[in-house]
Amino acid sequence: MKEIKFSKVFLVLIMLLIYLPIAVVVVYSFNGSKISSVWSGLSLEWYRQLFDDVDMFVALKNSLVLATLSSVLSGIIGTLGAVGIRRSKMRAESSVEYLTMLPIMIPEIILGMLFMAFFSMLGMPFGMGTLVIAHSTFCIPYIYTVVKGRLSGIDINVQEAARDLGAKEYQVILNIVLPQLMPAVISGMLLAFAMSLDDVIISIFVTGVNTNTLPIKIYSQLKTGVTPEINALCTLMLLVTIVILLLSAFLGKKHSEQN
Repeated sequence: MKEIKFSKVFLVLIMLLIYLPIAVVVVYSFNGSKISSVWSGLSLEWYRQLFDDVDMFVALKNSLVLATLSSVLSGIIGTLGAVGIRRSKMRAESSVEYLTMLPIMIPEIILGMLFMAFFSMLGMPFGMGTLVIAHSTFCIPYIYTVVKGRLSGIDINVQEAARDLGAKEYQVILNIVLPQLMPAVISGMLLAFAMSLDDVIISIFVTGVNTNTLPIKIYSQLKTGVTPEINALCTLMLLVTIVILLLSAFLGKKHSEQN
C-alpha cells in the first residue's frame, strides 16, 4: 500500500517539475506588468507587441521555411533509405541502421561542431543552405524509423500478386507501397518539422550572419532577461508544437491500425 502511494506521489512530483514551468510561462504571457515576477492583471499587450515586432516575424518566416524544406528533404531521403534497405536484403542491414541512428545519439553540440567544420572545409557560405543540410541530416532518422516500422506491417503477398499480374517494379512501389507508407511518412515529417522548428544548438553553429531563425533570436534575447513578449512567443510556439505532435500521433495511430 505504501509503495503504491509513494509511486503516485513520485509521479505527481515528476509531472509538476515538467509542466509547472510551462504553465507559469503561459500564465505570465497574459500578465499586464513588464516585470515577470509581478502580477498586475490579465492583458494581451505582449501579444500585440509581439505581432508588431517585424524582426521576430522575419525570424519566424526563416524557421518555417527551414523546417518545411528540411522535413520534406529528410522525408524523401528517409523513405527511400528505409524502402531501399528493406528491399535490398543487405547482410549488413543492422550496421547500416546503426549508422542511420547516429545523428540522434550524438550530442547536438558535437554534431553542430562537426557540421561547422565540414561546411568550412568545403568552403560553403553559412546561411539557409547549410541550415537545411544540417537539419535534414538529424531529421532523417525520425523518418527512417517510422517508415521502417510501417514497412514491417505491409503484406508482401499483395506486391507479389501485382508482379504476377504484370506490374513493373516502379508500378508496385508507386501504386502499392507508397500509398500504404504515406501516413507513416507524413507522421515522420511532422515530427521532423517540430524538431527542426525548435532547434537551437546546431543552428547556432551553421547559421550565417544574415540568417536568423526564431529559436536563435529567442536565445539571444534571453541573455538580456526574460520579457513578457518572450513568454507570449513561447506560448504560441508551444501551441503550434502541440498541434503538430497531436497530428503526428493521430496519423501514427491511423497507420498502426492498418497493420
